[in-house]
Amino acid sequence: MLGGIVIGIIAGYVAGKIMRGGGFGCFVNLILGIIGGVLGSWLFGLLGIYTTGSIGHLVTATVGAIALLWVSSLFSSKKH
Repeated sequence: MLGGIVIGIIAGYVAGKIMRGGGFGCFVNLILGIIGGVLGSWLFGLLGIYTTGSIGHLVTATVGAIALLWVSSLFSSKKH
């Protein structure tokens, strides 16, 4: 449980760095990373991809966090 939260936080940080301009600040990106871990597991499960170990879970959570950041940036009210 605690390990999953830590991996989600790291994934949120990494996703925020990858999605420059698509992030919502450090704290929100970390929360989205935790939620992204669940989303990533679901997405990978749909594709028949299953990961093991800490690195596999980190990749899964990062992909989920990136997807979540991307979708949430579509609905944000930022105007350029």
